[in-house]
Amino acid sequence: MSNVPSRRLTPNVALLLLASIIVSFVAASTAPSPLYGIYQARWHFSPITTTVVFAVYSAAVLATLLTVGKLSDHVGRRPVLLAAIAVQMISLVIFVLAGGVPTLLAARVVQGVAAGAATGAAAAAMLDIDRSRGTLANSISPGIGTGVGALLSALLVQYLPAPTRLVYLVLLVVLLVQGVGVVLMAETVTPMAGALRSLRPEIRLPRAVRGPMLVVAPVVFAVWALAGFFGALGPALVRALMNSSIVAGGLSIFIFAVFGSAAILVLRDRPARTVMLTGITALVIGMIITLVSVSADSIAGFFVGLAFGGVGFGGGFQGSLKTVTPLVEAHERASVLSLLYIVSYVGFGLPTVIAGFLVVHGGGLRRTAEEYAVAVIVLAAVALLGLRGTARPTRASPR
Repeated sequence: MSNVPSRRLTPNVALLLLASIIVSFVAASTAPSPLYGIYQARWHFSPITTTVVFAVYSAAVLATLLTVGKLSDHVGRRPVLLAAIAVQMISLVIFVLAGGVPTLLAARVVQGVAAGAATGAAAAAMLDIDRSRGTLANSISPGIGTGVGALLSALLVQYLPAPTRLVYLVLLVVLLVQGVGVVLMAETVTPMAGALRSLRPEIRLPRAVRGPMLVVAPVVFAVWALAGFFGALGPALVRALMNSSIVAGGLSIFIFAVFGSAAILVLRDRPARTVMLTGITALVIGMIITLVSVSADSIAGFFVGLAFGGVGFGGGFQGSLKTVTPLVEAHERASVLSLLYIVSYVGFGLPTVIAGFLVVHGGGLRRTAEEYAVAVIVLAAVALLGLRGTARPTRASPR
């Protein structure tokens, strides 16, 4: 028995593995984005269908978070992660075999189930290992996954054969390696009774987190709504502004994600309130630049707006995590993080479908992009008012 611990991953390696799992799951969710133009040309569907295919993922994630979000607190992180990886691999096989919109929808639903199961478990496991570095990894991993998935997919589509299959095969190999890593990882929690009861949907927050969650919710919703729009319709908008390759569309998502990750790294040691304010400010600036650029047909300005939007995403999401996670106990982490991700994925999916409807039945893609930017600015303003409200009790507390 003395040699068993040596076969387990060290905490540092386990933390890196868990972060990479979130990266690969998010990358798998954004990998279809550069392909929607190809799918649309082959199967002749409208932008509404594009956004629905994109957004059913969010609905599946939500349903899974509501049921399975707390399961890893009871059965352990490793079993949930292994099951999620297996389901994600099934979704990628469905993508490879896709022959029409129904198959795409099925693949996205299965993919969402996998992501919902993995998100809470991986995020909580990273906090189990190291709260400070786990919070940072939870903040930075989705942005990295978003950028890597979109750009990798675009490059493979542009320069290699089998454009609608190769990226999924690459991700299958990555997930297989990660599954082996999870087998070698030590469990980070002690399993406890109540697994079946935990599957009952329950919207509940510890009292200490309720106020902070109300403050951060508009920020989380706004930044993920922006990510959803760029993920579903960003490549098409880039093509509308300039006749460009698929790589340019993937690059737009990559820039958004890279600047988001850079913001997280730069702001990682700053107070949560400072990070939130920075994110909100960058979000507003980015949307104003986007509005002007779309109206002026400026692709350079559009990419600048994307960069500021990425900073807003990184700062807003990291600040939200830093506000909430220090207030919860170990046994509450998966539940609270799952609820935070519920807000994220509602923002990720619902506004995107509305945008798709407006593209077809409203003013078209450019007009919709302008209206979307205005809506994000309004949400940012609401979030700013919430932050200002939290400052007043703080000043009064000494009395």
